Amino acid sequence: MTAAKTTSPLDPMIATFLSHLRSERSLATNTISAYRADLLQLAAVLNTQSREVRWERVSERRLQDYAVNLVGHGYTHASVARKIAATRSFFQFLAEEGTITKSPADKLKVRRQGSSLPDVLTEDAVVAILKAASEEPGPEGVRDRVMFEVTYAAGLRVSEVVGPTGIELSSLNLNDCTVRVLGKGSKERVVPLYPGIAEQLRYFIREARPLLEARGLSRRTSQLAVFLNAQGRPLTRQGYWLALKRTVAASGVTTKVTPHTLRHSFATHLLRGGASLRHVQELLGHSNIATTQIYTHLTDDQVRRAFDRAHPRA
Repeated sequence: MTAAKTTSPLDPMIATFLSHLRSERSLATNTISAYRADLLQLAAVLNTQSREVRWERVSERRLQDYAVNLVGHGYTHASVARKIAATRSFFQFLAEEGTITKSPADKLKVRRQGSSLPDVLTEDAVVAILKAASEEPGPEGVRDRVMFEVTYAAGLRVSEVVGPTGIELSSLNLNDCTVRVLGKGSKERVVPLYPGIAEQLRYFIREARPLLEARGLSRRTSQLAVFLNAQGRPLTRQGYWLALKRTVAASGVTTKVTPHTLRHSFATHLLRGGASLRHVQELLGHSNIATTQIYTHLTDDQVRRAFDRAHPRA
């Protein structure tokens, strides 16, 4: 399946839809970028003869073929579901705007082949990763230890920790042990921290962060962000990922670990410890509790495996 070239002029209808998502629905930048990539791919597939897709001529059958081809090209179920959701939203928007009379994507769906559960670390693995970060020399080691622990301690998305919507100095209330984060759709929430991580943040901000900040040519770009890179600039999501990859390799943990793995582990460990699903939903910033319910399936699956291993008659 041919992907759309990002250097091509953006289809005017797609551009209008993305502007709608940004101004009317206030979706997060990353979400809009995903919509853009998915719709550019759709346009590239449909655009076989002309320079511009005639959206009013796209049929339900053509979109069904597109969905089938997505599955055949090896995309994960989650990726296919996201691309189809973007397609349905786009055509619904065109219908509401009067560009087309009826959406051909209303019945578009993908056959579910079984949901995959998120990867989750054991508590020992989390400790091993934090310990490995602590052993890294210099202010970067202090930064990585506290950064990873904040992610796990509060169940944050990586975009809520670093990058344009990451934690700022003004977001921290270390006396009350809370952090204010900006989640998806620019929704703010206040998440509690335990006293130990609040003390680590105090130490990092007082002792290590100034050493990183001093390496920058200008402090104007770094005066807000909590976590800085080796050049004194705000750390990016890519920088976070590279630091985590390096630390996991040093820790001896062999399972695949991404920034989101720490968030998954936070939710699963809380539920396993007796927290209510509603509380975990609020802490994660999920707008729909159905999104949080996957972690109940995960803990049930772990309980079943433990039962099968431990019970003499299993």
